[in-house]
Amino acid sequence: MKISFPHPIIILLGFILIAGMASYLIPSGSFDRILDEETGREIVVPGSFHSIEDKNVTLYEIFLSIPEGIIEGADILVLILLIGGSFYVIEKTGALQVGIEALIYRFRKTQFLLLYLLSVAFAICGATMGMQEEIIAMVPLLVLLAKKLHYDIRSIIALALGSALVGGAFSPVNPFVSLLAQNVAELEFSEGLIYRLAFLVLAIFIWATFHIYYGKSKETRTEVHEILPVEISLRNGLILVLTFAGLGIMGWGITQKGWGYNEMSALFFAVGITCGLIGKLGLNGTARNYAAGFSEMIFAGVIVGLARSVYLILQKASIIDPIILALFEPLESIPSQAAAIGLFISQALIHIPVPSTSGQAVLTIPLATPLVDLLGISRQIAVLSYQYPAGLMDLIIPNNGGMMAVIAAAGVKYNHWISYIWKSWLLLMVIGLISVLFALIWFA
Repeated sequence: MKISFPHPIIILLGFILIAGMASYLIPSGSFDRILDEETGREIVVPGSFHSIEDKNVTLYEIFLSIPEGIIEGADILVLILLIGGSFYVIEKTGALQVGIEALIYRFRKTQFLLLYLLSVAFAICGATMGMQEEIIAMVPLLVLLAKKLHYDIRSIIALALGSALVGGAFSPVNPFVSLLAQNVAELEFSEGLIYRLAFLVLAIFIWATFHIYYGKSKETRTEVHEILPVEISLRNGLILVLTFAGLGIMGWGITQKGWGYNEMSALFFAVGITCGLIGKLGLNGTARNYAAGFSEMIFAGVIVGLARSVYLILQKASIIDPIILALFEPLESIPSQAAAIGLFISQALIHIPVPSTSGQAVLTIPLATPLVDLLGISRQIAVLSYQYPAGLMDLIIPNNGGMMAVIAAAGVKYNHWISYIWKSWLLLMVIGLISVLFALIWFA
């Protein structure tokens, strides 16, 4: 009898149950925290760990965490619904299909260049503003692109979402990862900038090349597909201009105006309605398609909420700090090279119970910094050994709601995603580890 792989909701419910069980196996404990005036975040006080009264999570609290996680992620859920609805409306006008066909015709002799440009564009978004959840609504566009190029949808997701996550992991300017970690470690922004940029470029090039080559199915590599010229009408052209102008304004708002999810949602709600009217869908037609877009995206939004529930349970049980202590404490008495490898692996493991990269930074960097000082190595090692694995783990851990929502919206099963991505993911993890070990010499 064939056994089917668990549905994404079952996977996350399993993680929620495991988190609840862990509360009975791991004694509760906590570090003291102080407010960092520069970052505005609470950071851990090294050496302040103390045991507290065990907080075992009851079955009632486990079930309660499910709606609580969805409610806590309400702003992201609204973003997914409104932007997703907008892209659904835009797709129904036919403008996206025409635009993609015209783009493919333009790059008909150099499709690889089009895919490199796609990867670089998303990598820049990931490196500068930590783009991830915003990609969920773009999935219909990515699916359409994959069909037109005769590529595996998983490779196109890897070139979009994957490139954004790789860019964020290796970026020297990501405000939610590298800049935050360097600030907490009391390092200057310019320190190690060239070194980090070099590995960023290397990582993106290797990632994009891997998926451009392996993404095209073996059956279609030798086939010849006729690509015909496409004329973009004035109406479709205007819709495409508004759509990409919306994306540009969103990037500007995030980086220059500190926009949150609500501002992005409002912007694309207006863009979607306007494009629907320009595309002659009419008021009722635009509304019907918007509602249909909601139904396509609601599952992705629930996935994000369930992923948050896992962290809520671990937080209620006060077992996150004991896990971090158990992983870091043994590293104090081993050689620097082994400690660097240990930090790298520990940070990768810590990202499972703490899927927020910024949350992980303020939890672990204050502990990793005195550790590397004790070992007589650069604080850059503390930052790099956190940054690379934390960012890359987002590609594979099922409690990363953004990744799970993207593959769910694209109709890709989690096990199929892992079976495709693991080789390239492992390759990037090795590159990150090489960077950490080489940094021991570079920053000596």
